[in-house]
Amino acid sequence: MALANTAFCSSSSAVRRSRVSGIGFIPQLSPCEPLAVLPVRFKCSEPALAFSRKKNILHASTDGLNAVDSTSLKFDRDADYVPMPIVLIDQDSDSDATIVQLSFGDRLGALIDTMKALKDLGLDVSKGTVATEGSVKQTKFFITRLDTGRKVEDPDMLERIRLTIINNLLKYHPESSAQLAMGEAFGIKAPEKKLDVDIATHVQVKEDGTKRSLLYIETADRPGLLVEIIKIIADINIDVESAEIDTEGLVAKDKFHVSYRGAALNTSLSQVLVNCLRYYLRRPETDIDSY
Repeated sequence: MALANTAFCSSSSAVRRSRVSGIGFIPQLSPCEPLAVLPVRFKCSEPALAFSRKKNILHASTDGLNAVDSTSLKFDRDADYVPMPIVLIDQDSDSDATIVQLSFGDRLGALIDTMKALKDLGLDVSKGTVATEGSVKQTKFFITRLDTGRKVEDPDMLERIRLTIINNLLKYHPESSAQLAMGEAFGIKAPEKKLDVDIATHVQVKEDGTKRSLLYIETADRPGLLVEIIKIIADINIDVESAEIDTEGLVAKDKFHVSYRGAALNTSLSQVLVNCLRYYLRRPETDIDSY
């Protein structure tokens, strides 16, 4: 499937890609064949660039294929369909910047207000890219701290970035409220589907070489979740080397590369980590009013 890309940059220099230490995030994108990348000057007064791709849709009924006008059926389906909102924070792909990726079908605009909200946190959006694959638009921001010019490493700030983007999504796309866990507290419509935290929570530790292990966590999303997970891991004296924090609607799917004293976790320590995370994640105590 062809992929159309658009890039926009500020006065900051372009960032390099290399492996880094610390809390990191690895974006998962489907393989595609990129087309030409076109630089665009981004101005607040200008409308966002939009991409679209036509689809051939075949409808069936008791009267035969396409018995009802396909255009009207497509319109009715699109009018009711709300895409899955996804927010992904990546600290691992770039040595100089924190990468934040946001997608919400093809409904995202220029996101000028989102960039302003990030700057209000003391951050600088040094570069950004917009990619459209099929009917899904994916926007990436390359973020650094204004005071140091370096990537964000504080878990509290990373969680503030995540919640700031989600709050802006709820504000400018209120239809996303029913798809997001935060919609119940901050949106106009609470999600109709309620996740059972006990059932939704899955924790696994897998081998990933001799020097680190891969920790996979899937649980019901809630404010402060990232900070909570990092604290639980730190309380067992386990180091987080890199990670991928992926918020998909009501669910958080996180991957962490972890180690203990420079080595992979043994079986006993892995079981301790899994038990602690399962216990605390199934008993949410985060105060949502603090975010």
